[in-house]
Amino acid sequence: MNIGLDVMGGDRFPDAPVGGAVQAYREMDPDDRIVLIGDEKVIQDTLVRKGGDPACFEIVHASEAIRMNESPTRAFLQKPHSSISIGFKLLKDNRIHAFASAGSSGAMMVGSIYSVNVIQGIIRPATTAIIPKENGGVTVLLDVGTNPDLKPDVMYQLGILGSVYAKYVHHIGNPRVGLLNIGEEDIKGNLLCQSSFQLMKDSRDFNFTGNVEGRDLFNDKADVVVCDGYTGNIVLKALEQMYFLMKKRGLVDDYFERFNYENFGGTPILGINAPVIVGHGISNERAIKNMILLSKEVSIANLPEKISHSLTEINQNNI
Repeated sequence: MNIGLDVMGGDRFPDAPVGGAVQAYREMDPDDRIVLIGDEKVIQDTLVRKGGDPACFEIVHASEAIRMNESPTRAFLQKPHSSISIGFKLLKDNRIHAFASAGSSGAMMVGSIYSVNVIQGIIRPATTAIIPKENGGVTVLLDVGTNPDLKPDVMYQLGILGSVYAKYVHHIGNPRVGLLNIGEEDIKGNLLCQSSFQLMKDSRDFNFTGNVEGRDLFNDKADVVVCDGYTGNIVLKALEQMYFLMKKRGLVDDYFERFNYENFGGTPILGINAPVIVGHGISNERAIKNMILLSKEVSIANLPEKISHSLTEINQNNI
């Protein structure tokens, strides 16, 4: 399996991406190959500094990079020689099986839509966050920023996307789907939540368990929690800061250490035709390593085919 990695993305390039790739290589199978995309000389020099053997990696030169402060659409279209643009070309041409970057998440989303396209029937792709449960499990939260403004039909579809992801990547059988709200009662919430609840409550397409509150993210009431990207991003950033503050004060135990973003590496963009993984801009070597390993796991799970199959079954059941 070939995993493509954008070496020019993130706040700590090229050291973090290259160092993370060296660490991931040591944990991957002999048949796996990491394809490093970026300035060839920079990659080779960094590999030597990080103790990696250039012969163990494939290096694809990219003379440009897309920065965080650039317009994602304009930069992707006007920089065909950027590491992100070239990465998507390799993915489209099946030279790599998954593509990962800690760079511009906007450019990664634009590249996903322009290059590998959205799965037929998907209204909007989404991204997720993994929240540790106290009992050792996880809650899949989506959307977490890709779609700040949503309509009820997209919220409904997030239940499908989250269920497929939870089942095939996190191995949760028949995932329970909850709708994030300000109360458990059916009539609670704003207009979006109320309308989404009405669509979800009689769903035969996923295992809907009703409204859940913020505190339920950490217990075992649901396995997948759906919300709009505006709300999800606020929840995610608040949890990240909570972890950093607790660690700063020496209050982190084994459970709270699971909130460290480095453990998860990144999130797949759900609803597109190929595995694309987006990492945190501040990712260090450990986070990059885990992003690469997650890319392999998502590729093995073949999520695009599973999502497409789920949509086909839903359409047939509704005929």
